[in-house]
Amino acid sequence: MAAAAIGDALSAAGVAHEAVDALYVGNMTSAVLDQQLQMGCLIADYAGLSGIEAVNVEAACASGAAAARMAYQLVAGGAHEVAVVCGIERMTHRDRETVTEALAMAADRELESSRGESFLSLNAKLMQLYLESYSKSAEDFAPFAITAHANAVHNPNAVFHKEIGIGDYLASRTIVDPVRLYDVSPTCNGAAAIVVASADFVKSLGQDQPRIRIAASSAATAPVALQRREDKLDLEAVRKSTHSALEQAGVTHADIDLFEMHDAYTIMSVLCLESAGFTPPGTATDFAREGRIGRSGDLPISTMGGLKARGHPVGATGVYQLVEGYLQLAGLAGASQIPNAETALLQNIGGTGSTVINHILRRDA
Repeated sequence: MAAAAIGDALSAAGVAHEAVDALYVGNMTSAVLDQQLQMGCLIADYAGLSGIEAVNVEAACASGAAAARMAYQLVAGGAHEVAVVCGIERMTHRDRETVTEALAMAADRELESSRGESFLSLNAKLMQLYLESYSKSAEDFAPFAITAHANAVHNPNAVFHKEIGIGDYLASRTIVDPVRLYDVSPTCNGAAAIVVASADFVKSLGQDQPRIRIAASSAATAPVALQRREDKLDLEAVRKSTHSALEQAGVTHADIDLFEMHDAYTIMSVLCLESAGFTPPGTATDFAREGRIGRSGDLPISTMGGLKARGHPVGATGVYQLVEGYLQLAGLAGASQIPNAETALLQNIGGTGSTVINHILRRDA
């Protein structure tokens, strides 16, 4: 999967294998689920890039964006001219309990996972707290799942190609109260890749193709354990990293044409919108219910299905977001296209908001 994604990315960019200086891989669970380390070196070999610098980057579910941030920093800093980023995860070959345990390693071992907590139970706690704090009902979360499924229909790489309605959402079984089946992203396999190059190298290609610039890259952290956070519904790392990214890019919230958020759970969609500053606390569900998150809304989200319907192969997710952001800004998103999109915010999260990495892409004139 990784070699295929890298080959496709290099071919689309018109870049020869020999021009690549480094490979940065985002992967979370290979050591546990496949008993395999050295993913960077392994993938470089199979992708025809053997001999170059190649490392794996782990930041839980934010591993893909962490790898991209490393590539961005090294290319922007002049250490490399061309770097390839690949996100990869293989999860469906192991039983659900083993996969759940592997993912739970991104929680606080002492305070959470050793006491039986999983990301299902932790997100259920956040969702219950939100319901109680703002007097919301289960159906208030439905628009996020409905929107993601509608957007995934036209994405050939999505896991789900079916639309759902409010009735489907409310009829879906409860996984961990109050989290329902349609509140959760699916476990799946996947790989995605991008090519990050310096402006001078891109000019040397002499190709008439869209140039999408990484206008900002930011990262922030918060306590891993929910109980160590002062306000559990304020994702501090989301707030800080979003502010930093907007400042770096010299743009405001109003300039963002699409927001690829980390919608692993519908509650995370809600908290991301609020903590990132797009809506006041307690109002993201109202924003969604008014139809403002759809492809024709004020702030399109999950434009090609998001984690919820495209799928969440954890180490690959952040790179998928970057690929999809590129496609939108380059006008190559087909039936999923957001008209006249110029600026995209992509947000990848590890844990329940503990590691947050933002990238802003802009279309060059």
